[in-house]
Amino acid sequence: MKKRVLSIVLCAAMVASMAACGLKSPDTATTTAAAAAETAAAAEGDAAAAAEGSGDTSAAANDPQVTLVYAEVNPLDTVVGQVATKFKERVEELSGGSVIIDIQASGVLGAEGDFLDNMIGGVGTIDMARLSVSTMTTYGIEKGMLLSLPFEFVSREHFWNFATSDLAQQFLDEPSELGLGLKGLFLGEEGFRHIFTTTPVNDLDDLQGMKIRVSTDAAMVALMNSLGASATVVSYSELYSSLQTGVVDGAENPIGNYKSNAFYEVAPYLILDGHQLGVIELVIVENSWNKLTEAQQACILQAAEECAAYNQEISEQGEQDALAALGDSITVTEVADKTPWVEACADMIAENTANLSELHQAIQDLQ
Repeated sequence: MKKRVLSIVLCAAMVASMAACGLKSPDTATTTAAAAAETAAAAEGDAAAAAEGSGDTSAAANDPQVTLVYAEVNPLDTVVGQVATKFKERVEELSGGSVIIDIQASGVLGAEGDFLDNMIGGVGTIDMARLSVSTMTTYGIEKGMLLSLPFEFVSREHFWNFATSDLAQQFLDEPSELGLGLKGLFLGEEGFRHIFTTTPVNDLDDLQGMKIRVSTDAAMVALMNSLGASATVVSYSELYSSLQTGVVDGAENPIGNYKSNAFYEVAPYLILDGHQLGVIELVIVENSWNKLTEAQQACILQAAEECAAYNQEISEQGEQDALAALGDSITVTEVADKTPWVEACADMIAENTANLSELHQAIQDLQ
């Protein structure tokens, strides 16, 4: 850019010199050349400012085009689905179209455990996935277990204090450090998780012995068993029919996912216990990451940072909107006193924080 402006200025000087030799009126030539130089410089400045503001770089735009398959188990109208869409839009915009994000939503590529098997096993058909951190605990994630504990975060503000702190990077780095071949891009949340059932549940006593669907992750199995329920592993894709046929008596999910997957049609009793904040992580296969140029990687990282902020912006409102939309189609029970619920999980919490007590305390200090 500087070379172009310098060339224009030199041209202006030459025109002025020619005018002094009688080839053109000195005033007219000098004024015209100076104005041209000023206009060109201003245009260059505006273009540079626009490029900086959009985050787009010619380097990324000129790189070979690559398509990354992004797996998501929930529909696109959920909070996590909206985050996926936002990520796609920003990556493609920032990279000038050199990186295309192919979102495969609504569980068409399987459940979250299937995503992990695919990515860790090197199958190569999934490049990225939005995962519940609790799902990753099955694959040896220890620090991530802290984020999956019941009642770990007392509020969304508490979580975002953590997610935007330097402490969060330790959790993003863990999959790679363990040799899983995954790079963490950002941490977020999909809302507090609540239990929904096919028959009324008014308190913790009513939950005793009920078959509550869980995934294979150890954190959720231990949590439900601690509450006195019978944790029952069922694939997410089979949950609707399992509720309908009585294979399970209930399940748990953030409210937005409960609505978007129509679970309320077969399990219309929702108890707002908030037993866990659904912490999520966006990960990319390291082999896929390494195939990107540095400019493309920079676009991915910037989009991830923006999407974490977007997630924070829409999550709570999305939960409220989903609950309002469900209206009279469900029966909602508030848990006024969570003390019995927290006490029921005390042993599980103690067991899973024993070896990471300092890190656990550091999270609690961010309330």
